[in-house]
Amino acid sequence: MPSQLSRRRFVISLSSLAAASVLPERLDSALARPSKFAQSQMRFGYAAITWGGNDLQAIKDISEVGFRGIQIRSNVLKDFGDKPKALAELLKQHKLTFVALSGGGPRNDAYVAAEEIATQVKHATFLRDAGGLYLQMTDSARPKDRTPGSKDFKALGRLLTDIGKRTSDMGIPVAYHNHMRSLGEGPDDVDALMDAADPKYVKLLLDVAHYSQGGGDPVKAIKKHHDRILFLHIKDVESIGSGPDSTNNYRFVELGRGRVDLPAVFAALAEVKFRGWAIVELDSVPDKTRTPTDSAIISRKYLEEKLGMKI
Repeated sequence: MPSQLSRRRFVISLSSLAAASVLPERLDSALARPSKFAQSQMRFGYAAITWGGNDLQAIKDISEVGFRGIQIRSNVLKDFGDKPKALAELLKQHKLTFVALSGGGPRNDAYVAAEEIATQVKHATFLRDAGGLYLQMTDSARPKDRTPGSKDFKALGRLLTDIGKRTSDMGIPVAYHNHMRSLGEGPDDVDALMDAADPKYVKLLLDVAHYSQGGGDPVKAIKKHHDRILFLHIKDVESIGSGPDSTNNYRFVELGRGRVDLPAVFAALAEVKFRGWAIVELDSVPDKTRTPTDSAIISRKYLEEKLGMKI
């Protein structure tokens, strides 16, 4: 009997060692891609900006490509400003959730707070009546002749908070969109603005490509600000040489065609158990032989075929 027991323990020990040797590989593989739990909770939309203001075509195409949500810029008010219910019905017909309205923000550092508040309250009212969820705000308030200081961040943080208080009464949360050439350009800038704004009224719309281009690591941003992230812009960017058509040394491209580590981004989102909307965004089609729809299809295929996500 003792010899049989020893033999059994020996076999169990070998099995445990074998399992342990395989575990790190399986764990690394699991961390390299989003968990099924995270996939089931995340919803994907697409931004209409790629269609250059032709929102009716964007709504049709985004729906046909298979995305279930949409973000639209505030220029949509030119056609639907006095009939938000008509936009709500159109989106319903195309089975699209109105995830966010791009509300803009201060155009320079000499903005008048009362005017900015009035504009965003107007946007939020339209968004609410059209059945939308979130108001995106950004800014062009980065000083051109000096480095931004604490006074700049505190002023914009106070403005965002004042707007957020008013829109929250309508059931519309405000999310600040980090952006190149804005006050929230780099990672330290984003930190300063988040510190300056009331977390109850101002959330973060993390754009992973702008954050990367601004010198930050979006994975670190997700882990640091996960409790403030309202929704995301999933986006990619590549480095280019500046030319006659652009002074930028970067260009936004379809998912998987730039230098943003998107697998790591989604692994981080899974780690923090992000459950909200992710808007795929592309400012304009980088290859003019393609259409906005072609670009949307490329990004969808990347999400589904390379990352195993379900749109």
